[in-house]
Amino acid sequence: MKEERVAIFIDGSNFYHRMMGELGSPKIDFGKFAGLLAGERSLVRTYYYNAAVRQEDGKERYQEQQRFLDALKYIPYFEVKLGRLEKRGDTVVEKGVDIAIAVDMVTFAATDRYDTAIIVTGDGDFAYAVQAVKNLGKHVENAFFEAGRSRELLDKADKFILLDREVLKDCLL
Repeated sequence: MKEERVAIFIDGSNFYHRMMGELGSPKIDFGKFAGLLAGERSLVRTYYYNAAVRQEDGKERYQEQQRFLDALKYIPYFEVKLGRLEKRGDTVVEKGVDIAIAVDMVTFAATDRYDTAIIVTGDGDFAYAVQAVKNLGKHVENAFFEAGRSRELLDKADKFILLDREVLKDCLL
């Protein structure tokens, strides 16, 4: 029997905010985290999606994100994909990130790059992409925290992986 291939799709902003809310810190070893989620299965690649901070939104914040993103480049089989931040009135909104995750999940399923997708998010808008991936004959797991989980994703995903301090203890920095 063929070894099960796993691809992980991390909604970076969503994960960051829930880590802050649940654990008080966003600091995690993403290489260990990916290994934890993949388990004994073959990890094809981990994709991390976020929006690039603009320099005009704060030099220190921009530099901090750049250091973080640079560190991710050293994790084996880890790829960073960036959307953008756009100013809308008095707020800044993330653009292009969710659609990138959805398109990659479906495209990579259609081109047989993985057998199981693990999506790390609490955003219920991904339920449509999850269903599309399942329609292509693939499995989808949703990993997230209890408080931020989405009913829509729970209904569509094949499996839910509950994240909490105990599960993540070996991954926290």
